[in-house]
Amino acid sequence: MFYYIVLIKSLTQSNTDIMEYKVVPFVASIDPRTGTSDQVAEQLENLINQGASGGWNYVRLESVTTYVHAENGCFNNKPGYTTARQMVVFSRP
Repeated sequence: MFYYIVLIKSLTQSNTDIMEYKVVPFVASIDPRTGTSDQVAEQLENLINQGASGGWNYVRLESVTTYVHAENGCFNNKPGYTTARQMVVFSRP
């Protein structure tokens, strides 16, 4: 899943550039016993290269804080909580 964000940036009154942004969730997956930071870096590198092959320029890795609402049910009540998600930001003109 990914999201597109289009930003119109006005340089002058007679000239506008349109930048398009794509935001892709990034969650590395490693074995808890044998996983290394190199494996995480490789997964991120693959995602960046995949975006670049589609004409996207890597901008940054962004942490987005999200509040997950509480769930109230007959047998299972879960309190709300805050979590952080990592998002890879790409852009292209």
